[in-house]
Amino acid sequence: MDCTDFNITIVGLGLIGGSFAMALRKLNPKNIWAIDIDKETLRVAEEMNIIDKGYLSPEIPLSNSDIVILAVYPQKTINFVKINMDSFKSGAVITDTAGIKSNLINEIMPVLRKDLDFIGGHPMAGKEESGLKAASKDMFKNANYIITPINGNDEENVSLISDIARGMGCKRVVRLTPEEHDDIIAYTSQLPHIIAVSLIDCNSSIKGVSKFIGGGFKDTTRVATINGELWPELLMYNEENIISKIEDFEQNIKEIKDAIINHDETFLKRRFEIATKKRKEIGQSV
Repeated sequence: MDCTDFNITIVGLGLIGGSFAMALRKLNPKNIWAIDIDKETLRVAEEMNIIDKGYLSPEIPLSNSDIVILAVYPQKTINFVKINMDSFKSGAVITDTAGIKSNLINEIMPVLRKDLDFIGGHPMAGKEESGLKAASKDMFKNANYIITPINGNDEENVSLISDIARGMGCKRVVRLTPEEHDDIIAYTSQLPHIIAVSLIDCNSSIKGVSKFIGGGFKDTTRVATINGELWPELLMYNEENIISKIEDFEQNIKEIKDAIINHDETFLKRRFEIATKKRKEIGQSV
């Protein structure tokens, strides 16, 4: 991937934005700039040499950037594009990293200038920690990257974002519609987090529960360590899809509950066999 002719600006130098800066370094773009509200974060990033220059105000970097990567929360992504619409360089490619797509794109596209191209993106990578201090140049190594192009996106620009994702180490770049993305993510990402949080909160009557925890409980509840500022926003933006997945889960767990009450051993064995087979199939495909 040849990025040597591109000036790239990253908006938000947290976990994902900082990891982008680190991973992009090996692609050798002309400049990597960053915009952040925290002056100290920008100073540290410059010291680490993961960016060439940091800015508190967006006008200068945006007016000179060929590619802009928005690594902030969904509503901040929408607000940033709207507020700074006049500052983007003509012909710039803008992409994001948010975990929801339909509502975000529906908000941005009606106000997007005709000479700009916004391409939705979602790197399937992260950690329980947050902030630049948790960023890693290997964050995207072997990760999946989802791109949600829509009618009107330039194919050359979509391929550019795909190539950048692969250049940073992503093993698979998948194209989905925004609607497909939000439906799938509700199941594969949002529902597991909700289940983990619910499971953690089930221990109110058990004293000294930490003494009795094994690997299964630890694995199941790992994603209960959750960003309390970001996740309510993700769930509210994807309300219809996540409610549907919660209702599916409620139905499935009720069926298991009823089978236990009715001593239906045959049902339980069949359900567990089916689940085991499905899990093995998933394991073979990732």
